[in-house]
Amino acid sequence: VQLQASRGGLVQAGGSLRLSCGASGSINGIKARRWYRQAPGKEREWVASILTSGLTNYADSVKGRFTISRDIAKKTVYLQMNNLEPEDTAVYFCNIVSVYNDYWGQGTQVTVSS
Repeated sequence: VQLQASRGGLVQAGGSLRLSCGASGSINGIKARRWYRQAPGKEREWVASILTSGLTNYADSVKGRFTISRDIAKKTVYLQMNNLEPEDTAVYFCNIVSVYNDYWGQGTQVTVSS
């Protein structure tokens, strides 16, 4: 199974962007769907999670601005990003953790201009 993320893009500060990440097949035993990001010269950091229960969690830096959601039937996880800031510029990665495996998308660039 592969994860395919949508294209990111270039957006002005204060703007919005929605990322999606679809799985090419079914994944059994999913525990969580997550988004991470990696800014230039920095380590990869966790951004948001949604558990199988639907419970969501966010990094403090994005809380109130980003929303993670999923469409189970479409095997897709989304990240709605509002009020974007230049500090949000990074490569974004989707991640699905199951009891059997750990799946990663290829990463998509999001650039926020000031």
